[in-house]
Amino acid sequence: MKLDILAFGAHPDDVELGCGGTVAKEVANGKKVGIIDLTRGELGTRGTAETRDVEARDAAKILGVTVRENLSFADGFFINDKKHQLEIIKMVRKYQPDIVLCNAFDDRHIDHGKGSKLVSDACFLSGLIKIETALDGVPQEKWRPKQVYHYIQWKNLEPDFAVDISSHIDTKMESVLAYKTQFYDPNSDEPQTPISSKNFTDSIKYRARDLGRLIGTEYAEGFNVERYVAVDSLFDLK
Repeated sequence: MKLDILAFGAHPDDVELGCGGTVAKEVANGKKVGIIDLTRGELGTRGTAETRDVEARDAAKILGVTVRENLSFADGFFINDKKHQLEIIKMVRKYQPDIVLCNAFDDRHIDHGKGSKLVSDACFLSGLIKIETALDGVPQEKWRPKQVYHYIQWKNLEPDFAVDISSHIDTKMESVLAYKTQFYDPNSDEPQTPISSKNFTDSIKYRARDLGRLIGTEYAEGFNVERYVAVDSLFDLK
């Protein structure tokens, strides 16, 4: 199955938080989008891997993505090595995306930066014909995405470009809040974390609004690039 966009996240909820509005917008535009979670988020303070599995499925339905898979890497302990790269290469070759979205270059959670580099390296290696992979016993063809973009997460990194998500901010928020165990719940007896406060939940929207303000829209999501963004004409820029 060929996808237009394949979004990777180190944990379930990374994609929703970082680029959920963009994903929802592209789905609404008729693009086929998939999500690959690297881990099940089993080290998360609140909830369990099993509750995260259910929440991830619910969020995927809200976003309208074509497929969502989990590679079950070890939360907190996966590394950028051949073993892990090959598993991601298999996914890239399986879905043949034109665009890959992945974690921020640098962030508060160590898995985000690791996941960013791991996915980026695997996307390059996926285009090398001498790296042989097979899925369900069937040899795979080489495939390299045209672009790899990194969504912004906890840290306010300076974006290289921003996507107007004004018409999809409500879908983004609904997909994030599908992770009921992770975010603000005044009735929860679970320990508090940096993302379980009301301030964090509120920040998802006001950060998107602030970036939208800077590009002249209501809400936006920011991305970083690995190489220069090219346009055919100055009039392609908004």
